[in-house]
Amino acid sequence: MNDTNSGSVRAAVVGVGAIGGLLAAALSRAGMTVSAYARGATLDALNAHGVRVIDEAGAVSSVPVLASDDAAELGVQDYVVIALKAQALPALAARIAPLVGSGTVIVAAMNGLPWWFTHGLAGPLDGVPLDAVDPDGAVSAALPPEQAIGCVVHLSSSTDAPGIVRRGRGNRLIIGSPDARLDAQTARFAAALAAGGFDVESTPAIRTEIWTKLWGNMNMNPLSALTGSTTEQLLDDPFTRDLALRMMEEAAAIGAKLGLDTGMAGPDRIALTRKLGAFKTSMLQDFEAGRPLEIGPILGVFPELGRKLDVPTPYCDAVLGLLRQRAANSGL
Repeated sequence: MNDTNSGSVRAAVVGVGAIGGLLAAALSRAGMTVSAYARGATLDALNAHGVRVIDEAGAVSSVPVLASDDAAELGVQDYVVIALKAQALPALAARIAPLVGSGTVIVAAMNGLPWWFTHGLAGPLDGVPLDAVDPDGAVSAALPPEQAIGCVVHLSSSTDAPGIVRRGRGNRLIIGSPDARLDAQTARFAAALAAGGFDVESTPAIRTEIWTKLWGNMNMNPLSALTGSTTEQLLDDPFTRDLALRMMEEAAAIGAKLGLDTGMAGPDRIALTRKLGAFKTSMLQDFEAGRPLEIGPILGVFPELGRKLDVPTPYCDAVLGLLRQRAANSGL
């Protein structure tokens, strides 16, 4: 693989939305040759105008990308960035497989647990696929877990229109590989994102970072979608606050069996959430917009992991059942 400054390193972004658009723009600014797998209005917008980014001051910049709805046309890449809503990946994985060769690094920049999470995980679940994120192993068959790394996103952004991304708060990314054999390629990718304008942290413990972020989201997201409440409203009510804590306790017990420690107690994490004020979670925003919900990757993984590890998850089970019915009855 060549140096990112040469422009000969090829990166394809799958899911050029609020996060994927920012990643595509940063990699292009860093000198990579960036393409995008896209369809419909997004495909048309990217081919006409590239990725357009509106910064905090309202200034608009544009970077060119080669967009196609045919992964074979785009060809094998050095990096493939998956920035989809996680529930969309199983149906799409086989279509984007032509982007991946034996030397391709696949970057998961999604909410929830990625499909590769158990691959190489020390303990009883090493290599065991999770139906909540990889039903029938379809994703792993198309996107080899041994070629995947993680990108944890700590920022907000939105899409004003297809191909147009508006930056929000934060600028932090955490990059890491679960396999030391990918460390050099991971470092090169992290350096490119930093050169493209992100505040990038590298970590040798990417699973822990993914788990820690999810642990802070796996309660507020579902409860807000069920109730229509902001996080502040949920935490002001002693009963929903207690439910949120019980869900976190179940998740922490699972994490302990997997050797994943968030380094924080549930009440302390709740206190951090409260400091963010009254906001609508991403799942509530998706619900109100009529978009599919990330139920499996954000919440469904915990009852499944609990069953596999003999950890009871009655609170997560109950909320999961209610959330599935809420989504189904709303046509999501």
